[in-house]
Amino acid sequence: MAKPPDRASSPEGASPDPHAPATTSSRPEIDAFVAEVRALGAARASGARGRLVFALDATMSRQPTWDTACRLQADMFAEAAAVGGLDVQLVYFRGLSECRSSRFVSDPRALAGLMEKIDCRGGHTQIRKVLAHVRRESEAARVQALVYVGDAMEESVDELCARAGELGLAGVPVFMFQEGGDPVAEQAFREIARLSGGAWCRFSAGSAHELGELLRAVAAYASGGRQALQRLSGTSRSAVRLLEQLRSP
Repeated sequence: MAKPPDRASSPEGASPDPHAPATTSSRPEIDAFVAEVRALGAARASGARGRLVFALDATMSRQPTWDTACRLQADMFAEAAAVGGLDVQLVYFRGLSECRSSRFVSDPRALAGLMEKIDCRGGHTQIRKVLAHVRRESEAARVQALVYVGDAMEESVDELCARAGELGLAGVPVFMFQEGGDPVAEQAFREIARLSGGAWCRFSAGSAHELGELLRAVAAYASGGRQALQRLSGTSRSAVRLLEQLRSP
């Protein structure tokens, strides 16, 4: 395997529940997700660069759809680069204790190639480490949003909720993308999104196009706030719904 992201992060369980069959989000679910960005206000101060953290579960259960996920995430990086003014960091975990993060990069397209070098390995989820890492990053310099993509949750829900609440107080919304239909993961992901002021959405291979639109809309928000979303809304229904339905902080 090629070299993983350049910086090992020490961004700090219950047994896994069997996964239910993967299901694509219904239109109401997608509308509800896209809905939750409108009242977040300005994502960044005028003249400042936005910062977005993109986190991935790279454990073995995600191997069957990893290539599709990489393509979609590359689309988001391309959109972030097109919008401009956004620094992106890639974080991933796999195995029993490996959790790594890249540097923040000003050209997010560079991360697409980096993702291709990551392979999935067996292990447990480390979502708490991701949330704690983003909290520390935001203390150093404001992070506008965290995007998380995963399919399982094998940790204490209470601990994750506490971390999510800290991010909410710090003004860092978490956008949780759930692959598959695990009800345990769904409950936890919804709560993380709610407590942080972000949003949750389920996706599968059948909703690849919709997920790509949602990711691009989130990237536009993190980079330029509502104005960037407004510009994107001319070509993206997801951006329109994001503008219409995000709740107030």
